[in-house]
Amino acid sequence: MKNPEIRIVVADDHYVVRMGLVALVETEPDLQVIGEAADGAQAVELYRRLEPDLVLMDLRMPVKDGIAATREIRSQFPAARILILTTYDGDDDIHKALSAGANGYLLKNATRESLIPALRAVAAGQRWIPQEVASRLAARKMFEELTPRELEVLEKLAKGLANKEIADVLNISEYTVKDHLKNILGKLHVADRTEAVTAAL
Repeated sequence: MKNPEIRIVVADDHYVVRMGLVALVETEPDLQVIGEAADGAQAVELYRRLEPDLVLMDLRMPVKDGIAATREIRSQFPAARILILTTYDGDDDIHKALSAGANGYLLKNATRESLIPALRAVAAGQRWIPQEVASRLAARKMFEELTPRELEVLEKLAKGLANKEIADVLNISEYTVKDHLKNILGKLHVADRTEAVTAAL
């Protein structure tokens, strides 16, 4: 029995990239491109009109970027499936895209072997985040749990300052510095100062 087709909208402002993606997707019997958008506003409009199973969304586009388009689509269609495809692998971009409601994130240097399974997985309701991206996001989450004061202590630690020097610079007692350090090691799941500095760097 033939698999039901996964209906896809491809949104990318670079014509050549978009054509390449469409051609790649169309080689699979269970995947079908039903619409193409050259910017985020078009992607939102196409989603409203066609209600595809999945949007393959570029991050940086004119008129409306991929994050704004993702947020708008997900606010109107909570069950929408969106896979972000981009050349940018900055933590901030990834974090914003996933916060906006994207179900997955793939870099444009991804091969056909990872793009096609990613499309199928996200269309099936799974999340798709490459391993290296996932580990960076986990690290970011740990750092977000540190208090502003703990971050200051960690920053001084990374500069090679001893506890007493940190205490002098931040105008706190050495005992308080040790207390902050204990919290930092716990939150970052590291065993000692050296590991904490390595994580910070």
